[in-house]
Amino acid sequence: MLIEIVKKNFPFFEAELREDIAEQGILKSIPEGSTLIQEEQYIRSFPIVLEGIIRVTRMDEDGNELLLYYIKHGEVCTVTLSCCVERTKSQIRAIAEENTTIIAIPVELLDSWMTKYQTWKEYVMVSMRKRYDDLLHTLDSIAFMKMDERLERFFTDRFMNTRSTEFIGSHQDIASSLSTSREVISRLLKQMERRGMIHMGRNRIDYSPLCD
Repeated sequence: MLIEIVKKNFPFFEAELREDIAEQGILKSIPEGSTLIQEEQYIRSFPIVLEGIIRVTRMDEDGNELLLYYIKHGEVCTVTLSCCVERTKSQIRAIAEENTTIIAIPVELLDSWMTKYQTWKEYVMVSMRKRYDDLLHTLDSIAFMKMDERLERFFTDRFMNTRSTEFIGSHQDIASSLSTSREVISRLLKQMERRGMIHMGRNRIDYSPLCD
């Protein structure tokens, strides 16, 4: 069963690599809101996403969460790969943004696959470039954008990655993701609602006007 799933999702991999993934990988279903990877833990396996979305964040000492990027269908988290290569503890947290299905690959296979399979090496290198671009995108937002602009980008980026036009959660959840206070976010959300950019309900925000 797993070999057919791998073949369907990764037709560009060598047949031998697909067989290796099916034999060595573990298919897992991750419920929405569940944490796959914690900070300060050694990573024993890395996830390849088949369905759903994983949110990758970094926490500061005060518990504020900074959104780094999303991982979606067919992608792998290269930050976890770097931890696997160097055998260091994780510096990020990975959370299922929605019900998510992954293949968990043991870290011991990373090095051997990089030398054994050309398509795996290319896949990892492309993933690293994309994550690098994502991190530059996040850094640019923090360094050069005002908070109202960052808030708008929070919603548009979420739409581009998840295709969802609705955020379920509290103002504090957004504030934590943007490393600011709930009061600031609540004030900016009210301004956006008055301008017709969003529609707010109890623990939900419809941001479809931003996605037109």
